Amino acid sequence: MMRKTATGKLFGVTTAMVTLFDDHGAPDVAAIRRHTSFLIDKGVDCLYPLGTTGEMVRLSESERASIAAAVVDEAAGRVPVFVHVGAMRQAETIALARHAVSIGADGIGVVSPVYYRATDREVEHYYRAVAEAIPPDFPIYLYNIPQLAANDLSSGLVARIAAGHENVIGIKYSYPDFVRTAEYLDVRDGTFSVMHGTDALFIAALALGCDGTISGVSSVYPEPFVRVYAAVRSDDWTSARKWQRIARRIGTILQNGANMAYLKAGLSFRGVVDRTGMRAPALPLTDAETADLGQELARIEPLLDER
Repeated sequence: MMRKTATGKLFGVTTAMVTLFDDHGAPDVAAIRRHTSFLIDKGVDCLYPLGTTGEMVRLSESERASIAAAVVDEAAGRVPVFVHVGAMRQAETIALARHAVSIGADGIGVVSPVYYRATDREVEHYYRAVAEAIPPDFPIYLYNIPQLAANDLSSGLVARIAAGHENVIGIKYSYPDFVRTAEYLDVRDGTFSVMHGTDALFIAALALGCDGTISGVSSVYPEPFVRVYAAVRSDDWTSARKWQRIARRIGTILQNGANMAYLKAGLSFRGVVDRTGMRAPALPLTDAETADLGQELARIEPLLDER
């Protein structure tokens, strides 16, 4: 069974939000606000803007700050908002962390140092600097995505970081290694929050004891993920497995969130946005790709009306 979620932690369906751009590649704040309310109206539990799905490395510090402020303001306390603040430069990470505090975010996520290889001592120093730069009761989630960040967070390293900083309350783990996931769940004698980022394994992560998912695909189709979580909480595993299969089919169609152009075209198909601007060097889908995607999603849509 799932562990009970403690106050102040991420839980359930936490959506890793896309960053929406206009036709010139500038952040479309009005569209981001509409998307924020769309997700809340569809029943997601928490929001997680400006992470990998949010194209963090393609945004300037000022753009990230303005987007974070818009999401927090639009959410207006209806759901928790944890802003991802990890950046290439430690100083920028700290500046964005302090900004998240100032705008009333509920917490932050911080990816491990990226691109350049870092020793465990360097990674621990990095997280210590971030944790000590903000109030000691402001929640922090570590974020481990080793296939992209280049630096892995071992369970031992996570335990040391958590032991030194009470505000480091959990981790987002975006790699399908359930042995490592189980090790994270043992940190702080089982009170450490673990959110999984592998959409196709949501139901399995819940069964293992994770508090929920931080899902990129749910940025477009939150419904099946919301229903997986509700079914598991009701101990209805038959229904949970059904909705997990649907979520997995949608994930395959949307490239499992690896290509933001598919997510944005999916939002356009659903009528949530009216444009699919991209930030260079990324490009929108071609007309042929958009047509193919629309046909596949049209076959999925009726499934969302099932109970």
